[in-house]
Amino acid sequence: MASRTVEVTIRRVVGSGVLALLLTLSLGTLAMVALRAEGYGGLRAGDWAAVRFTVWQALLSAGISVICAVPIARALARRSFPGRSMLVTLLGAPFILPVIVGVLGLIAVFGRSGWINDGLTLLGLPNVSIYGAGGVILAHVFFNLPLATRLILQGWLSVPPGQFRLAASLGADGFALHRLIEWPMLKRSLPGAFLLIFLLCLTSFTVALAVGGGPRATTIELAVYQAFRFDFDIGKAATLGLIQIAICVCVAALAFLVPLPRVQGGSDVGVVPTWSRPSPLDWAWIGLGAAFLLVPLGAIVLSGLPGLWGLPSSIWSALWTSVWVAVLSALLCAAMALGLALMVARSADGVRKLAEGIGVLGLATSPLVIGTGLFLMIFPFARPMDFALVVTLTVNAVMSLPFALRVLAPAVAQVYSDHDRLRQSIGMPQGTWARYVVLPAVRRPLGFAMGLAAALSMGDLGVITLFADPAVETLPLALYRLMGAYRMDDAAGAALILVGFSLLLFWMFDRGGRGRA
Repeated sequence: MASRTVEVTIRRVVGSGVLALLLTLSLGTLAMVALRAEGYGGLRAGDWAAVRFTVWQALLSAGISVICAVPIARALARRSFPGRSMLVTLLGAPFILPVIVGVLGLIAVFGRSGWINDGLTLLGLPNVSIYGAGGVILAHVFFNLPLATRLILQGWLSVPPGQFRLAASLGADGFALHRLIEWPMLKRSLPGAFLLIFLLCLTSFTVALAVGGGPRATTIELAVYQAFRFDFDIGKAATLGLIQIAICVCVAALAFLVPLPRVQGGSDVGVVPTWSRPSPLDWAWIGLGAAFLLVPLGAIVLSGLPGLWGLPSSIWSALWTSVWVAVLSALLCAAMALGLALMVARSADGVRKLAEGIGVLGLATSPLVIGTGLFLMIFPFARPMDFALVVTLTVNAVMSLPFALRVLAPAVAQVYSDHDRLRQSIGMPQGTWARYVVLPAVRRPLGFAMGLAAALSMGDLGVITLFADPAVETLPLALYRLMGAYRMDDAAGAALILVGFSLLLFWMFDRGGRGRA
């Protein structure tokens, strides 16, 4: 009984420490920012325009992503063809692709000197511009359409094959099949996918920084950055940050009311046996979806290879900085996720829901607001720029925690459900239990979670822009500065390196988790 009490106490102490850190980094920094807020009356018309644009573009981006994902997911669910598993795997690439690199690929295709405008010029047609509201929405759809497709595809694969077999035996086809089987599934999958993508678009910063701006295409995140970095108007930045948090909290609260679809890792997704005639339009949707995803990725490779030669030496030092920041961020994220997962594994429902709710605060909290709050905390005692990398890796770990916790928590709970009674009956010590049972059992999801956290941190361009010091920079920041200096060849080479190392870190952690799992 004494050992059981010690074990529960250790789990609770570790889990409580993680929760305290999360509350400090989210609500604590929010309180610090709130103390400097000037009140809503201090905002000008342009600031309120940024609020309206943020909500409007997020609604439109999420709506377009989800609507276009439905026919693509349906086509992938009904069609089998060579390379299908590879295409499904690539649908997860934009999620771990550094945002600044994806934007650079879109500029290579849709920019002023991009492939689309070159073709329009040859045809004597007016050019298109990727900069402004259209560019922000286009970039958000590029990053989130594959995610929505994976979420909805998983919904199709969750339908029992017997339902399609029964429908075929009864002669149900076309509209009847859609009304009886597909539409009920979509009603369960679409709201969660829409809210998740809407929340991601609300807190997007790099996209607005690269292709947005101006009075008609400024998001709240970008307005916070401009008020803090250029005007050093902390009160205005704080007020905008509070509005951003309020909107995100409302959306996150709605997300708890609808089931969020889950994506299974890997490419092992079969074809739905519908026993009905697939539409000829399936191939068109698959082709359009693949082209929209692969053409910008191919543009990154084609434009980046020549730029690899002659890169400035600062790129390699920035690469090293990004790598060790990403590795430490992944380790911190994994430690926090594992501590929370162990805490909630045998906790009551109320404690479990509270801990999981605090664990996903990263989705509802703006990284720029956290960075602003940490700046205000550090400023009275030290020079905030000296803590730029520490703050960056910590915030990146918190931002990745909701995804890592969603992967790890079910695996840890399953271990306790399967083996905890046996462990108690033989009196296995807690350290032995963790080393020989828990860690080997969750090694695969732990490796995947760490790889995801490392890749997301590797490509992050958020908090580092607030604390940026000319002497210290990460590779995404160096890439953005090259783009700002119109050194596009060097930027393309740096982008290719950033993509390669992001995927390498993800593969190394994920492969390490799969080995001898």
